Amino acid sequence: MPSPAPHRTPRANRLDEDAPTPRARRQAGGQTPRGHRTPAREDPPTPSRTPRRGQATPARSDTIDTPMRWGAALRDVDGDGDIPASPAQSMPASSPAAGLMSEIDLSSPLNYGTPCSLGSIRTPRSGIRGTPIRMRPDVRTDRRIRQVNVGDLETVPEGGESDAGPHLVIWGTNVSVAECKEKFKQFILRFIDPNAEQDERTDDMNVNEPLYFQKLDEINTLEEPFLNVNCAHIETFDGNLYRQLVSYPQEVIPTFDMTINEMFYERYPAAELEHQIQVRPFNAEKTKNMRALNPEDIDQLITISGMVIRTSNIMPEMREAFFKCIVCSFTTSVEIDRGRITEPTLCTSCNTNHCFTLVHNRSQFTDKQMIKLQESPDDMPAGQTPHTVVLFAHNDLVDTVQAGDRVTVTGIYRAQALQVNPRQRNLRAVYKTHIDVLHFRKIDTKRLYEEEDGKDHRFPPERVELLQVLSEKEDIYDRLARAIAPSIYENEDVKKGILLQLFGGTKKTFVTSGRTNFRSEINILLCGDPGTSKSQLLQYVYNLVPRSQYTSGKGSSAVGLTAYVTKDTETRQLVLQTGALVLADNGICCIDEFDKMNDSTRSVLHEVMEQQTLSIAKAGIICQLNARTSILAAANPSESQWNKNKTIIENVQLPHTLLSRFDLIFLVLDPQSELFDRRLASHLVSLYYKTPQQEDDEILDMSILRDYLAYAKEHIQPKLSEEASQRLIQAYVDMRKVGSGRGQISAYPRQLESLIRLSEAHAKVRFSQTVDIVDVEEAWRLHREALKQSATDPLSGKIDVGILTTGLSSAARKRRLELAQSVKKLIESKGGVPTINYQKLMAEIKEGSNVMVTREQFEDALKDLQDEGIIVVMGKTTIRVCKNRD
Repeated sequence: MPSPAPHRTPRANRLDEDAPTPRARRQAGGQTPRGHRTPAREDPPTPSRTPRRGQATPARSDTIDTPMRWGAALRDVDGDGDIPASPAQSMPASSPAAGLMSEIDLSSPLNYGTPCSLGSIRTPRSGIRGTPIRMRPDVRTDRRIRQVNVGDLETVPEGGESDAGPHLVIWGTNVSVAECKEKFKQFILRFIDPNAEQDERTDDMNVNEPLYFQKLDEINTLEEPFLNVNCAHIETFDGNLYRQLVSYPQEVIPTFDMTINEMFYERYPAAELEHQIQVRPFNAEKTKNMRALNPEDIDQLITISGMVIRTSNIMPEMREAFFKCIVCSFTTSVEIDRGRITEPTLCTSCNTNHCFTLVHNRSQFTDKQMIKLQESPDDMPAGQTPHTVVLFAHNDLVDTVQAGDRVTVTGIYRAQALQVNPRQRNLRAVYKTHIDVLHFRKIDTKRLYEEEDGKDHRFPPERVELLQVLSEKEDIYDRLARAIAPSIYENEDVKKGILLQLFGGTKKTFVTSGRTNFRSEINILLCGDPGTSKSQLLQYVYNLVPRSQYTSGKGSSAVGLTAYVTKDTETRQLVLQTGALVLADNGICCIDEFDKMNDSTRSVLHEVMEQQTLSIAKAGIICQLNARTSILAAANPSESQWNKNKTIIENVQLPHTLLSRFDLIFLVLDPQSELFDRRLASHLVSLYYKTPQQEDDEILDMSILRDYLAYAKEHIQPKLSEEASQRLIQAYVDMRKVGSGRGQISAYPRQLESLIRLSEAHAKVRFSQTVDIVDVEEAWRLHREALKQSATDPLSGKIDVGILTTGLSSAARKRRLELAQSVKKLIESKGGVPTINYQKLMAEIKEGSNVMVTREQFEDALKDLQDEGIIVVMGKTTIRVCKNRD
C-alpha cells in the first residue's frame, strides 16, 4: 500500500452543473481510485486519504457539483448534523501531482475553475477558456484557510425541500454555490427597485421592469462587459445573500460572474464581448472609516471613502507563464500561485531536468496600478494626521481615478506577509495590508457632482426641465449670487464674482495661432480688514466644489503647493508627489492668509495662474504637470487695518507681477457706520430667529444650486457673438482712453482677456450658448467695480492699472522722478566733492521739500541715480560721486 501524501489542500476546480466530478467519472468507468495518476492539465484528484476497510465511496450523481476544498463538509438540509465527507482515493507519494497538491490552496476562488474546465464560459471573440474568475485578479486570494463566523445562515437552496438531500458547500464557509447561483439569478430576474433613481439607469429603462435584467440589454448594446450591482439592492432582496457577499466576497463574486455570464449568453448567444462579464458590487452597507479597519475585516468586502493623492504607472502583472523546453521544444503553461510562478523542473517529453525557458511574448499579463488613498478631512479626528491606505486596481479599473478625486472605494481588504530577507523564505509576523479594488464611485453629497455607478453625472428629465425654467427667469443671476454663502451679509459684487468663478469661461485652444491654450479659469483675490468673512467665503467654496483644496499661507510651502520627490515604499524608486495646485486640477484652490506666504512659495504661482501648467525638474524627474485650477485667495493688510492712503501693493505687500494675474481683486472693508452696524447685527440675529415675513422669502435650495452649476459646466459652452465682440473691443478702447490723457495706463491686454472670461461665465448663468451684449455689460461693470477698489491711486483718486502691473501709479512714478532730479541737483550744487554723508543729504532733501519725503522714497531716488551711474551708495553712511558723469 503506498504511503499517503502529506495532508495539504490541493486546488479546487469549479465544474459545470452538468459535468460529473472526476471521482464519479472514474467510478463510473470501473477504475480503482487507488494508485490513479492524474494526467497533465486535468482536474486534480481528491486528497490522499486511505478509506476505511469495508467503507464504500458513494458516487454523488444527485447533487450539484460545487467548488469545494478537500474535506468540505456535506451538510444535511434537515439540520440533523454534518454528514461525514466521502472517503477519498489514495495516491502514491511519488505521483507528480502529490507535490503539487501540497502547495496549492483550494480555498481561493481563483481556483474555482481551470483553463480546461468542462463547464467554462468563453466569449466568441476572446476564445479564452476557463471560468470568469480566471479574468478577475481583483478577487483572488493568497491565503490558505478562511474561518469567518457570519452567524447561523441558512444553506437551504431557494425553494428547497427537506428531502432534497445533502449538498456541497465551500470549505470554511456556509456558501453553497448552487444556492448562491439560484438566489442571484432570481435577483436578476425579479428585483425591481421601489425607489429607483434615474441617474442609476438610462432613460429608456422601465422602472416597472427588473432593473438588472434590463442592464443585460445595455451590456449587449454598449459592449461593456461589466455589471455594477448595488449591495443595498441585494440586501433588500435577500439578507442572507448580502451577508455572504460581505463576509465571503472571493467565494460569492465568482459565482455571480458565472451566473450572469450564463444568463447573458442564453439571452444573446451570438453576442461578442471583449471578455467575460464581471460583477462589480458597490455601496456596501459595511462602510468603514479608514481608521476603523482592523484584522476582522481581512478578506471581507469593505467600502471606504477618501481622496486620491497619488497614482502609479500601469504595471504589467504576469498571470500565466509560458515555458518552452530548449531541448525538445515542448511547451507548458504555469499559472500564478500565491504571487509566485514555479518554473517546471522536469520536461515530461524528453525527461530533461532544468531545461525550460520563459517565453514572455506568449505569457499572459494583466494591468495593475497602485493608488494611494488619503483620509478625508471630515473623517479625521482633531489634532491627528490623515491616514493613508494602498489600493490596487486591475484591468479596466486602471486610470479610472486621478490624483485629487474624492472617491468611495469598494474592494476586498487584504493582508500580505512580508519577507525578512528577499533571498529567504522567512516571513515577518507583521503583515502589510492593501485593498483590491472592485469598484470606484466618485461621489460627495455636499459638492457639485454626484456620480453613481462610477459613471458620469446624469440629470433626470424633470430636473433638467426645472433648471431650464430657472435659467429663463430674469433675476436668476441675483438669486444664484444670494445663494452663495447666504449667512454672510451683503458683499453682493464679491458673491457675483465668486459665482462667475464657479462657472468659469469656455475652454478653447489656439493651435493654429501658435498659442496652445487659453486660460478659462478665473482668479479672484479678496483683500480687506480682518473679521470681514473672507475665510468663510473660502470655506464655502471649498465645500462646494468637488476638486478643491484649502490651504493657508503660513502652513504652505513651495513643494506643498507644487510637487515634491519622495521614495516609493513599494518600488523603492523616486516618485513625484503632487501638491495642492495639481490636486485641484479642474477645480479651485482656496488659499487663505495669502499675504503670509514667503516669496519662494508665492513664486510658484506665476506659471500656474497664467499658463495653467507646472514645470518640475527635481532629482532627475523632468515633467510638466497640468494645474488648470482657479485661485481664490484672501489677504489681510500688513498693518492689521486697511490704510486708504496706501496702494494695494503697499497694504498687502504682494508683488505686482502676481497681482496682475488676478481677474478680480475685491476690497472687503469694515465701514465705520452706525447704519451698517445695525443692518449687520439684524442679519446676524436673523440667522437664529426669523420673522414670518423672512420665512416666506424664497431662498434657492443648495441642491438646486449644485445641479445648476454642474449642468452648466457640462453642457453650456458659449461662444462670442458679433455684437458682443464689437462691444468688448469698444470697452477695452474706452478703458485705455480713461488714463491716456493723464499719462496713466488704465487697461492691459490681460484686462481684455478677463472681460472675455467673465462674459462667458455670465452667459453660462443664463444657459446661453452665445455671449450677448448683456453678458459683456455685466462683466465690464463687475470688472470696473473691482478696479475702483483695488487699482485706485490714493494720490489722484483715479483708476490706474499700473499699480497692479508695475507696482507704481503714474503719480507716484512722476513724484519719484522729481525727487531723483532734486537729489541730483543738490549733489551738483556741492561743487564736485568726492563723497557726501548719507544722513546729511537726506536731511537737506527733507528740509528743502514742500511735501514729506520718507526714507523709502529717498532710497528709491538714490537707486535711480545709481542706475544712471551718477553716484555709488556705500552702505548707509557714505555716497560717492562718480567723476566721469554726463
